[in-house]
Amino acid sequence: MAQVFPRSANWASKASILAGLLVVASILGVVLNINRIYFVNQVNVAIDQPVHFSHKHHVTGMGIDCRYCHTSVEVGAFAGVPPTETCMTCHSQIWTEAPILEPVRASFRDNVPIQWNRVHDLPDFVYFNHSIHVNKGIGCQSCHGQVDQMPLMWKAHSLNMEWCLDCHRDPAQHIRPRDQVFSMNYQYPDDQESFGQSLVAEYGVQTSQLTNCSICHR
Repeated sequence: MAQVFPRSANWASKASILAGLLVVASILGVVLNINRIYFVNQVNVAIDQPVHFSHKHHVTGMGIDCRYCHTSVEVGAFAGVPPTETCMTCHSQIWTEAPILEPVRASFRDNVPIQWNRVHDLPDFVYFNHSIHVNKGIGCQSCHGQVDQMPLMWKAHSLNMEWCLDCHRDPAQHIRPRDQVFSMNYQYPDDQESFGQSLVAEYGVQTSQLTNCSICHR
């Protein structure tokens, strides 16, 4: 019987199968890693807000401590979004007619909270407590980045499970003295690994429990 297809067809069919496998592998790779893509995670993307609030101006320019606005960060799970009254302690005296602050004045006048857009929105199945991190020597900067240089707030890190576990598996690499937790200019020492281990022991960080599922999923 005469050969219907030329011998080159064998190579073409093999190449087609290989190309198909590569396409499937590529799609699978994208699906498995989509949460690591910065654009998907909104990392380094400034979030629009109803009021153009600049952390850079307030922290670097005015020297305001994180705790002045985020009053519950040392004692509660949530850092707390400041009420309008906090803003008005200053802005009832300065920039009182600035158009950019009209939403703040309206909020105070009408007793209606400003609807800020959340920057760090963890899934509902994740439990995160600010106070335990602060009191164990983890600085704001470690998770939130250089907030003092942000004209508008953005997410500095993905805060996904893999990212959190990198620290939970070796907290000594990020821990700092408690009196430096709110510093945006803290420099880790050259011997951070050994210094960090001493702080881990001093602050009672239970490293054997940090990768327990129930720590973050309750």
